[in-house]
Amino acid sequence: MRLHFHGATREVTGSCMLLEVGDHRVLIDCGLIQGGGKQEARNRAPFPFDPGSLDAVILTHAHLDHSGRLPLLRAAGYQGPIHTHSAGAALVDILLRDAAFLAERDAAIENKKRRRRHDEPVEPTYTVADAEQAIDALVGHAYDEPWQPVPGVTVRLRDAGHILGSAIVEMWLEAGGERRKVVFSGDLGHAGAPILRDPAQVGDADLLVMESTYGDRDHRSWEETWAELGEIIRNARASRGNILAPAFAVGRTQELLYILARHYEEWELGDWSVFLDSPMAIEATKVYARFPELYDAETAAFYAEPENHRFQLPNLRLTPQAEDSMAINRVQSGALIIAGSGMCNGGRIRHHFKHNLWRRNCNVIMVGFQAQGTPGRALVDGARELTLWGEPVRVGATVHTVGGLSAHAGRSELIAWAEHFANGPRVALVHGESGAMDSLAEALRSRDFGVETPEEGAHIDLLQLPGRSAEPPAAY
Repeated sequence: MRLHFHGATREVTGSCMLLEVGDHRVLIDCGLIQGGGKQEARNRAPFPFDPGSLDAVILTHAHLDHSGRLPLLRAAGYQGPIHTHSAGAALVDILLRDAAFLAERDAAIENKKRRRRHDEPVEPTYTVADAEQAIDALVGHAYDEPWQPVPGVTVRLRDAGHILGSAIVEMWLEAGGERRKVVFSGDLGHAGAPILRDPAQVGDADLLVMESTYGDRDHRSWEETWAELGEIIRNARASRGNILAPAFAVGRTQELLYILARHYEEWELGDWSVFLDSPMAIEATKVYARFPELYDAETAAFYAEPENHRFQLPNLRLTPQAEDSMAINRVQSGALIIAGSGMCNGGRIRHHFKHNLWRRNCNVIMVGFQAQGTPGRALVDGARELTLWGEPVRVGATVHTVGGLSAHAGRSELIAWAEHFANGPRVALVHGESGAMDSLAEALRSRDFGVETPEEGAHIDLLQLPGRSAEPPAAY
């Protein structure tokens, strides 16, 4: 039994791990590497394993840094199923189609330039047809119900509270008379976050593979976060400018819509025109509305009131068409624009930056993690200029980083979640920048955990671990 690390090692994106159990090979996640041109070029490299030799793929959740290379995996020869939560499968459908559409469009634009220079054309990272092949392989599961992807492997998905359908993956392994249990945290949600339940607690494991995105810091309290967000909106109203909110289409957008509805009167939002300017976010919001059984108690109670419709506002305008989006740029004041992408490295938010970022009465609200090398990270770090389509744009706007809205657990939450494991499992940290990962590793070691921070291509021999976990539950 071995676990190989092929992504998100000492970095935040590109989640990909290969588990060998006897004669079977199971891949956990197959995500895009994000963070700028040089990083993203790595997505085109051949996989460091034979995709055709895989028996199953298990996906922790739909975000592209966990799911975005599935079409490439399929095109490279993988023919088996892709297991995930049923709600997650609905979101993967949306995300992969959009990523493929953008890849085809970007390649077409680049090739138009290349033809003029008599250069060789480029191929898209993958096509819509490739994405559809991966989507067709999706198999949906419910939380808390064990199942077997291959003989000798029992799996149970637990609610990770990160986005809709996000899962902690419990895996009981058996081969050659030996048994081990591995738990993959996936991305753990921030306790108390809007809409979703808090991450489920897991009691035991021989190896815990855990994210470390915010391993070096905690978030502000939810009370402080709502007060901060309300103050930004009130101050922006006085300055008579627009508000830009770069938001991830899945998760952050739906949280913003819910919170705006909860505080609609208090924040005097009726004086604003609110735009959801992202075709993908619009479709993802429809998926969120389809799964009310996954909401936390507070959200369920709010939407049970007859006057509250799921993810709607009286003054919300959806702008799926490009011409509707372009019309927003004629609005000089009083627009609150939620648009992708969350890290500002694509999507319609860049067009809104071009028309608003230089204005001193503009406010930009950064509400999600910004990876190194992205325009969003540059804004958070205080950049005074962004380059958009080759043209420099001065940053006159006030940039607000509302860190409390993160969809990831903070440092204290990660430690507390790990401490719930009663048998002191070995811990392997993934999905974090080096500083955050090393800080969390030190904190866990001080609490008597054995901790590793694997490098790319490293592996752990599970038979070298004690094997003290409980028996697997009966699979259905």
